[in-house]
Amino acid sequence: MLKRLPHESSSDKIYQLRGALMMVAVPLVLVTIVLYVLPSISSNESIEDYTLTHRKISPDNRASSSYAVVFDAGSSGSRVHVFHFDRNLNLVHIGKDLELFVQIKPGLSAYAQNPQQAAESLITLLDKAESVVPLEFRPKTPVRVGATAGLRALEGDASDRILEAVRELLKQRSTLKSGPNAVTVLDGTQEGAFQWVTINYLLGNLGKDYSKTIGVVDLGGGSVQMAYAISEADSAKAPKVPGGEDPYVKEMFLRGRKYYLYVHSYLHYGLLAARAEILKVSDDSGNSCVLAGFDGYYNYGGKSFNSSSSPSGSRLNECKTMALKALKVNESKCTHMKCTFGGIWNGGGGDGQKNLFVASFFFDRAAEAGFADPNLPIVKVRPVDFEVAAKRACQTKLEEAKSAYQRVEEGNLPYLCMDLVYQYTLLVAGFGLDPRQQITLVKKVQYRDALVEAAWPLGSAIEAVSSS
Repeated sequence: MLKRLPHESSSDKIYQLRGALMMVAVPLVLVTIVLYVLPSISSNESIEDYTLTHRKISPDNRASSSYAVVFDAGSSGSRVHVFHFDRNLNLVHIGKDLELFVQIKPGLSAYAQNPQQAAESLITLLDKAESVVPLEFRPKTPVRVGATAGLRALEGDASDRILEAVRELLKQRSTLKSGPNAVTVLDGTQEGAFQWVTINYLLGNLGKDYSKTIGVVDLGGGSVQMAYAISEADSAKAPKVPGGEDPYVKEMFLRGRKYYLYVHSYLHYGLLAARAEILKVSDDSGNSCVLAGFDGYYNYGGKSFNSSSSPSGSRLNECKTMALKALKVNESKCTHMKCTFGGIWNGGGGDGQKNLFVASFFFDRAAEAGFADPNLPIVKVRPVDFEVAAKRACQTKLEEAKSAYQRVEEGNLPYLCMDLVYQYTLLVAGFGLDPRQQITLVKKVQYRDALVEAAWPLGSAIEAVSSS
C-alpha cells in the first residue's frame, strides 16, 4: 500500500513561502546595494568611458601608460610630436612639457627630385623622438608620418617615391611600431578633423553638446581646413559630393557623445600655395601684392613663378582684387543654400562655428606684423586687424621692411602685403566672417599646468593609441 503523506499545516506552507521569497529578495538587495555604492555615471559619459576611468589599476602597472610619435610633414617644414598618455588618455608630462615638439625646414616636398634625401631629412627628428620614449615602450609605440598638402601638390609619382623612402627609413632605423598605413598623405578631411579633435580635447570640450565646442580654421602652407560641429538636422541637409570626394560631414563618437563634424579642406589655398595662385593672376607682369623693390622668382610645388613688384609697388586695393580672383569668389556658382568659395557648401553655420579658433599661419603672420604678441599662446583679434596690418605693409618698400618687420624671415618679406591681404580676404570673402567678429588666434592651448601645441598630430595620436 502507498503511504499517505501527512496533511501540511498552515505554518509549513508559510515557512516554504518565506524561503522562496528570501531566494528572490537577497539578490535584489545585493544588486541595489551595488548600484547605490557605485558612483553614478554622468549623462555625458559612456559605459566604456566609465569603466576606463573608474576601474582600479595598480600604480606600478607599466602598461597603464602609452606613447605615440607623430610626424607632421607639412609643405613649409617637418615637425615631430611625441605624446605620453595615461590609461584614461590624459596627457602625461615628458620632462617639463606635455609633449616633445621639434621642427626643421624645409619640408619633404622640397626634395621632390631626391626621395632618399627627403627621408634622411627626418633622421634628426626621429632620433630625438626615440630618445624620450623608454626602451621597453618603443616596440609598442605607434609612429605615424602624416604628409599634408605639400606632398599632395607634387606631380607624377614624386609623392609616392618620397613616402616609400620614409617607410624604408623607419623599417631600417627605428624600433617604433610602424603599421602598414603609418606613412601616408593625409587627406584634407583627416587633417581638419584631427585639428578639431586636438583643440576641443585640450579645452575639455569633448563630451559636451556640439554647441559648446569651438570651430577651427587651420591655415597651412598648401591647404586650409575649416571644421566645426553641426546639428544632426543640419548634417541631414549636407549636399552630396561627386564620387571619390570626401563627404562634407564626418561622424565621430567622442567621450560618449556623437558629433556631426562639418569639415572641408581647400587644396591650393594654404598660404604658400595661395602665393602661387595670386602670382598666376598677374601672369608674368608685375604683381601689386609684391613689395616694391623685389624682382625675382617664387618656387612652390616644384614650379617656379615670376615674382616681381609692379612699377607702382604694392597696393592694398589692387592686391585685394587679385586675392579675390585667386579664391574664385565671384566666379564659381553656388548650387547650395550657402557657399564659402569655389562653390563649396559652408556647413550651414550655427552654434558650433560661433566660437572660432584660427591656427597656424594666421597666428604666425599676425605676430610678425605686430598685432599679436608672439609670447602668448592665444590672442583675440578681428579679421579687420589683418586688413589694417596689410595696409601698412603694402605701403612699405622691401628695403624699409627689413627694419620695420624684423620678425619676418627674409624669404617671406616680399610677400608680407600679399599674405596679410590674402588672410583677410580668406576670412571675410571666403568664409563669410564679419570683419569685426572676434576670433581667437591660437598657437598653443593651456592644458592643466602646461601649454600644448594646437596642431592636428595630437588628434592623430589619440586615434593611434586608441586603436593600437
